[in-house]
Amino acid sequence: MPVTYSSEGPVGAITLDNPPANSYDIQFMLDLADTIGEANSHDAVRVVVVRSASEKFFSAGADVKRFLANDVHANMEMIGLAHEALASIARSPKLFVAWIAGHALGGGLEIALACDLRYAAEGSYRLGTPEVTLGLLPGNGGTQRLPRIIGRGPALDLLLTGRQLGPEEAHRLRIVLVVQHTQRRPKIGQRHDGRHQPADDRLLRDVIADEMRNLGAIENRLVETDASGVIAAEDLLHDWKRSRRAATARSFRRCRTFGLVIWPPSKSPPVA
Repeated sequence: MPVTYSSEGPVGAITLDNPPANSYDIQFMLDLADTIGEANSHDAVRVVVVRSASEKFFSAGADVKRFLANDVHANMEMIGLAHEALASIARSPKLFVAWIAGHALGGGLEIALACDLRYAAEGSYRLGTPEVTLGLLPGNGGTQRLPRIIGRGPALDLLLTGRQLGPEEAHRLRIVLVVQHTQRRPKIGQRHDGRHQPADDRLLRDVIADEMRNLGAIENRLVETDASGVIAAEDLLHDWKRSRRAATARSFRRCRTFGLVIWPPSKSPPVA
């Protein structure tokens, strides 16, 4: 299968494994939608990591050759399925984290943008929307999500020019929150049955540990609140996700109403 799901304790993993570049077609999107649904239905899992089994690519986006070979109906079916799959990430009460250690281009970057958080390994790979140089606009939410994450001006620069970034510049623009500097990048190993899987997940677990603690602290505070706080639990968790993505003063004030301080103490809340 081009996309698989596994879990260990509170951490689930969706692995993109469609060599050579994790390019997607309708079957890939069907599998991605199924794995997202499986992760969302797994009550024990609180954080879902979206990662790649490739050392070179997170995902290169749509399979252009197959896209051009399909008729309009087939392509629109795939786009509609992709929209719904990525929207189900945004609707999920679970925290979705993209771990990027290879090229994330076009629709591949859009998969990462749909996640709540993006962490990256250092390297010489690129992120961007090069399809615009072919006269195509990003079709899976990138034109909406990228401006919300980094602002309209920087987003227009990338979406109109097709300029590609390295992980360091992506970090400066806040496309990714952290670039992990390490002499040993997580490598891809082999299971006994020959399938790909990351051989060393310790680095990945380190970069999501703080977010796990933040989510756990919020859940614990909700248990201690009065009835109105309990009733509003789902809204608060969704607001927490939105505030981590968009850093809006509105979400900050709403969470403060219920006694939840989610902003780092060393920083001031955003100005409305």
